[in-house]
Amino acid sequence: MRFIDEFRDGDLAQGLAAAIRQAARADRDYHFMEFCGGHTHAISRYGVTDLLPPNVRMIHGPGCPVCVLPIGQIDMAIAFARDLGVILCSYGDPMRVPASGGLSLLKAKAGLSRSVGMAGRAGSHPVNVEVASATHESPLPTCGGGVGGRDGEFAEPAPRPSSDSGVQAGMRPAREGNGHDLHDRGGPGKGMTVSRGEHRGEIRMIYSGADALAIAQQNPDREVVFFAIGFETTTPPTAVLIKQAQTLGLRNFSVFCCHVLTPSAIASILESPEVRQWGSVRIDGFIGPAHVSTIIGTRPYEFFAEEYRKPVVIAGFEPLDVMQSILMLIRQVNAGRAVVENEFTRAVTRDGNRKAQRLVAEVFELRRSFAWRGLGELPYSALRIRKEFADFDAERRFAVRYRAVADHPACECGAILRGVKRPQECRIFGSVCTPENPIGSCMVSSEGACAAHYSYGRFTDLAVVS
Repeated sequence: MRFIDEFRDGDLAQGLAAAIRQAARADRDYHFMEFCGGHTHAISRYGVTDLLPPNVRMIHGPGCPVCVLPIGQIDMAIAFARDLGVILCSYGDPMRVPASGGLSLLKAKAGLSRSVGMAGRAGSHPVNVEVASATHESPLPTCGGGVGGRDGEFAEPAPRPSSDSGVQAGMRPAREGNGHDLHDRGGPGKGMTVSRGEHRGEIRMIYSGADALAIAQQNPDREVVFFAIGFETTTPPTAVLIKQAQTLGLRNFSVFCCHVLTPSAIASILESPEVRQWGSVRIDGFIGPAHVSTIIGTRPYEFFAEEYRKPVVIAGFEPLDVMQSILMLIRQVNAGRAVVENEFTRAVTRDGNRKAQRLVAEVFELRRSFAWRGLGELPYSALRIRKEFADFDAERRFAVRYRAVADHPACECGAILRGVKRPQECRIFGSVCTPENPIGSCMVSSEGACAAHYSYGRFTDLAVVS
């Protein structure tokens, strides 16, 4: 198949491996972070590290949208169905991410199925989420601490990596105290009904956001919430859904928006004490994400190359893409250069997809802050739905409040997402924590570093016994 077979050619891979060995200087080490989980998967699946010289080390980054979801967000998603009786629609991967009390969306789904006739209740496992009444006296916090906006009023942005840091044109953070709090709106949305107590909640796995829209059309007497996650790649389709719902006049459809932004995560890594202060994590350059960059382009990464003197190479997901990008990074480091280069020219441009950027800017705005697993609260690192589309914002419609929850004490997902540890350095990796029984989110998605290493690399560190 064109654009696939030639990027998996074994002879070409051997030639690239020889070029990498020749380019890598023997008197120094190279540490490159592949930000995207798709690259982590490709590196593990195709054994790319086996073709690299010992002084070239790859570090896994936080570019897996399922992995960076904190427990509190999953708790909120469960609360929508369990405590408010809505139909929650989710992609497959988030269904298995561990939540509070031993729950997950999948286990909550099973509990709801067993509790026929007990609307709003699922099993005996509590989750760490408060469901406020519609007349609660305190403002409704948004998930991760974000705030909404008022027409024509925007907060002065705090120092950010760059004006081009992956945020589409026209997007600005919104002012606090915006009038969107639930008690100021006279209940959960103008002219809207909350199905709590009227229906038994459901959790449904879907393959596309369009499925959630169809479910809302098929169940006009039910509240349907779409659990929207992902980086910049999946954000435009969610914007399309919201505009379609508005055009169709669907009053029972809303979106729980957990879309996050890549540049903010890269900035967090570079500003982390492990990298900037302690030096315990050394990063000489980045392999930039592929699909994200088709939307935002290469321009947002220029700040990191200039400010932090870290070269960035945007790479496709095939093994030869990754190997070519490693060679390009080595050559930049050897020459003392730090610029953004684009290996994935067949799909990525400097400006990205302007139409998609305009669509996202029309529907979404920046949150002041959002909680990431392993990275903590990051400013301006996620999106929320604009006031103009507030009728389709589940966080405004329902008084479900975010509460931070600590990871399992034995789980090292946070350290792995920051590049501080490798999956095999977690003491429960491959024993207690497996894809069939994930304790941490990095073992859930195929893009997670732990899942990728478990599937393709967990035996590579074992001593060979003759």
